[in-house]
Amino acid sequence: MANKENENLTVFGSETEFDGVLEFTDSVVITGKFHGTINASGNLEIEKNAICNVDNMKAQSVVISGQVTGNVEGKERIELCSGSKVKGDLTSARLRIADNVEFDGKVSMIDEIPSTDIFAVGSQEFKNSLVMRTNEAN
Repeated sequence: MANKENENLTVFGSETEFDGVLEFTDSVVITGKFHGTINASGNLEIEKNAICNVDNMKAQSVVISGQVTGNVEGKERIELCSGSKVKGDLTSARLRIADNVEFDGKVSMIDEIPSTDIFAVGSQEFKNSLVMRTNEAN
């Protein structure tokens, strides 16, 4: 996943169990167990044997090959790889779901990231600036 020469890659090994809030700006690969919240501006990969139970998982891009329970937001993209299990809602600009994926939740596609400053406008004005399309997943 770390394709930029100056980008740091952190790997949570298969014996690692993490409970808490994880924030990062580069790339993280989880191969062990994670419980908590992920709020990142970097890229996240959940490996095949990883188990993640999250309140929310937010990153620039999210690639899931393992098991995730909780809501996932990939600002740029989300990819569910063959054999993955996801129970929760997905929000992203791009979504790829491979064959042999167990998915239980709904999908919200972001057409365009609003340029409106959410802290400078009223709530109704901000809602009107959002462009979202919601698809129910079966």
